[in-house]
Amino acid sequence: MSEFNDNNRLKFYCDDDRCIDCNGCAVACDEAHELPLGIRRRRVITLNEGVPGKEISTSIACMHCEDAPCSLVCPVDCFYIRADGVVLHDKDICIGCGYCLYACPFGAPQFPSEGVFGSKGSMDKCTMCAGGPEATNSEVEREEYGQNRISEGKVPVCAAMCSTKALLVGESAMIEKIYGDRVKARGYGFKDLKQTLTWKLAYYAGDRLKYSF
Repeated sequence: MSEFNDNNRLKFYCDDDRCIDCNGCAVACDEAHELPLGIRRRRVITLNEGVPGKEISTSIACMHCEDAPCSLVCPVDCFYIRADGVVLHDKDICIGCGYCLYACPFGAPQFPSEGVFGSKGSMDKCTMCAGGPEATNSEVEREEYGQNRISEGKVPVCAAMCSTKALLVGESAMIEKIYGDRVKARGYGFKDLKQTLTWKLAYYAGDRLKYSF
């Protein structure tokens, strides 16, 4: 794994107070990467649906974790973490064993079902719109991994299409500042983003062990 500064690494965060369960992020991801049926790199879930005052929606995908549990359990070592913190994998190495799915706290790894017995193909997951292992951003890579918007200086398509700007993505320090400004403006919420459960599970290994169920 390449060395990186935690404040400069790229991270995702969904502001639950802004998410309206429109699924715009999920649809944008499906369309931009031309994902096959059954593969959802990003999805929106709603907790306490129908319960007044307790309903919460949030957008979930690969969070590109600090130590990436998926990479720790992979028997063929197909994962790699870039210097900017983006967690990617090589589909040509992946054997479809599914260990990464069981290790991931966010259920991010996806597996295509092939044939009548549902045999799995190579794993697919959110790439933070950073493509695959090739630096060339070739047509072959685009076909296998989807758009590489990061190489074009663009934010991931899910965040770009979020109508309420609930889905934040960028350098850690920048996201913390944006979220902090929002909390001050609305007068409630976690004053320190590092104290939110999503942040702890994804970006701090010690906290993940503490909060794992």
